[in-house]
Amino acid sequence: MATRDGRLTPAERRRRRRRRRVLAAAYILVAFVVAWYFESQATTTIVFVRHADVADPSRLDDDPPLSAIGRARADLLARFLEHFDVVGGVNAIYASPYRRATETAAPLAQRLGLDVLPAVYDDTEDFMEDILGKHKGEIVLFVVDREEIAPMIAELHGSKRVPEIAPAEYDNLYIVTVPWGGGAKVKTLRTRYSLDWQPPSPPKEDALSLRGPGA
Repeated sequence: MATRDGRLTPAERRRRRRRRRVLAAAYILVAFVVAWYFESQATTTIVFVRHADVADPSRLDDDPPLSAIGRARADLLARFLEHFDVVGGVNAIYASPYRRATETAAPLAQRLGLDVLPAVYDDTEDFMEDILGKHKGEIVLFVVDREEIAPMIAELHGSKRVPEIAPAEYDNLYIVTVPWGGGAKVKTLRTRYSLDWQPPSPPKEDALSLRGPGA
């Protein structure tokens, strides 16, 4: 109990310090639980594109490099995906071990300071399961041959109705969002990045600020 002049006794001060420590520990525990919950609910986003244009698609066994149009498309893909997310961007890039794929991935990898990782596997199911485990909550890009895209999406429990990509089609881009832990539906989106695509113009106020004062 307190002394006559209102001051706490040493025993009361010790009890009060213990209560504060217990409350602090409880707050920390709650914070860890909340952080773990949201981390466990993270959504992984996987983007699939076919390699860019080669001069002669009928001679892929010769491992040809990209054509001039293919190099332009690879640069376009880099500009298209560099700011793919409003908070961050692509976290990892995988490419088939062929020049057409690695050369397609290279411009974006250089812009983001990432290595191009090899998309080499024997079993699609095991490989995609490993990818989800390694990159939980991240954005991952795959640059592969056109025949690989639909099976990979299927293993993520995405759409089973991905249309066949024609030999002359190079601008398809598939986005698969995979919620962690199940419950929510895996979504599969499709868009295109054609060679006439341009980055969106900044809002007027941003454009004015870029011009600087007195412009």
